[in-house]
Amino acid sequence: MGTNINSFLFPCYLLILLSSFSQTLSLDPTYNNFLQCLKNQTNSPTNITNILYAQQTPNYNSILLAYIRNLRFAYPTTPKPQLIITPFNPSQVSATVVCARNLGHHIKIRSGGHDYDGLSYTSDHPFVILDMQNLQRIEVDPKAATAYIEAGSTLGELYYRIQEKSNTLGFPAGVCPTVGVGGHVSGGGYGNMIRKHGLSVDHIIDATVVDAQGRILNRSTMGDDLFWAIRGGGGASFGVVVSYTVNLVPVPEIVTVFNIQRYLKDNATELVHKWQFVMQDIDHNLFIRLLLQPVNDPQIKGKSTGRVTFMALYLGDSNTLVTLLGGKFPELGLKKEDCKEMSWGKSTLYWANFDNNTKPEVLLNRTFTANYSKRKSDYVQTPMTVLQLQQMWNKIATLAQPGLVFNSYGGRMNEVPATDTPFPHRKGNLFKIQYSDSWHDAGQEANDKHIGLIRELHNFMTPFVSKNPRGAYFNYRDIDIGVSHNGTYQEGEVYGRKYFKGNFDRLVKVKTLVDPTNFFRNEQSIPTQK
Repeated sequence: MGTNINSFLFPCYLLILLSSFSQTLSLDPTYNNFLQCLKNQTNSPTNITNILYAQQTPNYNSILLAYIRNLRFAYPTTPKPQLIITPFNPSQVSATVVCARNLGHHIKIRSGGHDYDGLSYTSDHPFVILDMQNLQRIEVDPKAATAYIEAGSTLGELYYRIQEKSNTLGFPAGVCPTVGVGGHVSGGGYGNMIRKHGLSVDHIIDATVVDAQGRILNRSTMGDDLFWAIRGGGGASFGVVVSYTVNLVPVPEIVTVFNIQRYLKDNATELVHKWQFVMQDIDHNLFIRLLLQPVNDPQIKGKSTGRVTFMALYLGDSNTLVTLLGGKFPELGLKKEDCKEMSWGKSTLYWANFDNNTKPEVLLNRTFTANYSKRKSDYVQTPMTVLQLQQMWNKIATLAQPGLVFNSYGGRMNEVPATDTPFPHRKGNLFKIQYSDSWHDAGQEANDKHIGLIRELHNFMTPFVSKNPRGAYFNYRDIDIGVSHNGTYQEGEVYGRKYFKGNFDRLVKVKTLVDPTNFFRNEQSIPTQK
């Protein structure tokens, strides 16, 4: 009669699948032991099975891959976590920590996944992931000029929530909207208001942390040492940061941005050279980032050249900015028509490469087009000469792939003592370099090629950057500068001195005090005292 036999088979087939799935999980002691432990540890009304994923769980792969931002760590052969736990509240975070400790699981903590070398979601040893993605509550109090931010929130969500309440408040943090607050803020938090307002960590007034015993602590109960450590030393070495409370900063109703490109034939080298001196003592309201790249010559087909892009945020109007740079940096040739005026909230969209007509709701979008990438970092303390910059351009042209990002320092960064937070790279630094390479070709051969290029450029820059130690930015994690295989002090010193300089010693003492068994560890975590 034309009846589709599949309509009769489908319900039965579905029951068989569900039954098979249930039996599979019931035979997985790792999943069931953790599930039982979570049920014993928490009285949460949320169905605990909704936050626990085993490799056999249907949503496991989508949960894992959703926050892997570097495809180098998304191969089928990449070691995967035994379990993923996605808590909704601090008590579930606490239960996860207690269960992982009691059941002997190595735990990795992931907020946004913009972990350049994947240390928050990969390991050569069996591990589980504590994924903070569901902890995304943000409460902005415009009268107090504060914000409560859960660690799984993104910077875009934070900027959106601030815009909802005020057009004269902002927060100094990064320019990529999909970066997770937890990792970004706990590692320093660098952005385009750094010269005016410093780092994200300079504005933290409270935090919620779950320690290795599963205790839920705030600023008063965790003590001064731990509160100091999680403001720039990376939270994942000491516990699980669940939330931060921060002071917001005042911003004018109108800010100004510009994006100006200059090629080598346009005296790009001389402009970069002058920029180093201009940014040392210019108005703190101005930040200018440089992007230095090998590109095709726009006028001569088939010929390559170099290009520098000047990207600016000025906390003020365009007339004032044009006058300022006309006096301090006339060689740049800034004109009023180069400038765009907007609110600070709109500027967060501009810096994220959205046009000025884009609605702010795009900041709530967590999707991210991942690619293969490698990053490295440096600090420059002595201005590079014109000759050195010419040599650098020649090297970039020879390699034809990696680019450089120069981020200006000065201003507020010269005023905050290096020991106030674990982040030590303050006064004495002219700018920070990010070495950047991204590619689309899959496979180890492509990875080796591109990583080799960026290592070669980084090595070439050795004479021009900081020394003893050669500094590096913790949030641009780079396993090339050292890894710890078993959490030893000797291994930790290799990368610890580069990231934290003299503050490393205090971080080790705090680690030994709050986590003596080194439960919270990764390949570049703070070790316990030797």
